[in-house]
Amino acid sequence: MYPAPYHPLMPRPFKPRWCERIPPRRAFKPVGVPMGRLEAVILLLDELEALRLCDLVGLDQEAAGQRMGVSRGTVQRLLAAGRAKVVDALVHGKGIVLSGGDHIRLPPGDHGWGHRGGRGTIGP
Repeated sequence: MYPAPYHPLMPRPFKPRWCERIPPRRAFKPVGVPMGRLEAVILLLDELEALRLCDLVGLDQEAAGQRMGVSRGTVQRLLAAGRAKVVDALVHGKGIVLSGGDHIRLPPGDHGWGHRGGRGTIGP
């Protein structure tokens, strides 16, 4: 698939973002409530990866950006959005649904994500 032609009023296309870890589940929810009854928050895989690298692994934003192939500013925005979504879900008893996108790149493997049946990357 070829990229869309540039138009001055179109936003810049997303830069590919590398995510090293695949979450074991696609959704998390409060105990005892069926997911169908819950309001859900969509947490993108790149937001989760930024949270993992900075808050779990302990990398600074610059190092996390290098690992993901994006700028420090992008990591900062991903962290702010991801943290807000996780806190919203925890405080308000919402479910969290993980979602990818065409700009996400995953390591090769049988992970079940994406349109290639989980083999390779998400996106082109």
